[in-house]
Amino acid sequence: MDCIAGVPRKPWSLPFTAEPQEVAALRRIMRLHLGLWGLHGVIDAAQLCVSELASNVITHVGTGTPATLVVSMSGSRLRIEVHDSDTRALPVLLDAGLDAETGRGMALISAVTDRWGVQLQADQKVTWCELPTGLSSAEEHSGGARVNRVESLLSNYGCERARLWLAGTGAVAVVEEAAIDVMVDVLHWFRAHGRDADEALDRAQTRFEVEAEETEVLTT
Repeated sequence: MDCIAGVPRKPWSLPFTAEPQEVAALRRIMRLHLGLWGLHGVIDAAQLCVSELASNVITHVGTGTPATLVVSMSGSRLRIEVHDSDTRALPVLLDAGLDAETGRGMALISAVTDRWGVQLQADQKVTWCELPTGLSSAEEHSGGARVNRVESLLSNYGCERARLWLAGTGAVAVVEEAAIDVMVDVLHWFRAHGRDADEALDRAQTRFEVEAEETEVLTT
């Protein structure tokens, strides 16, 4: 399983208008999709990249420019592209000072990505960057065995691949409700067998916190 309940990491694109208020929306959409893909570890860096790429179009091409965000996997890397129609305004890596208010966008992208570049096509420019995910392949999941087992279980709770694709960005809510249903059913199982559901919840929460802390230590 490569992401929540089997949602495949297929490339996706989103047309947008280069306006300051659009940047926050692009960041939210990026978070939603990477959550579905199980790539939680790169969400912050990916949001930074999409902010800087979109802002670069606003600043150097012009507010109101039609553009497109494209996100895909490039091997085990996450690839983020922003397409716009101006082939003259090329982003460059500037040595901006610490006090500079502009010119630091591509430097930030360079700092958090494996690589970045610009492709000129007949009628558009593609500015792209690629983020390391820490995975060994595009199909691997970063959540480990526990996450993989839950994802298999969720397929029995209304999280079929076709339904999630129809839900679009609302797929996160669908999966969340299904996960809650799983937990409620487990609590019913405890009660039906004469066990204390509250005690089970406390034990599960304690174990989760310990394992989460151990994982955080290993990844920092």
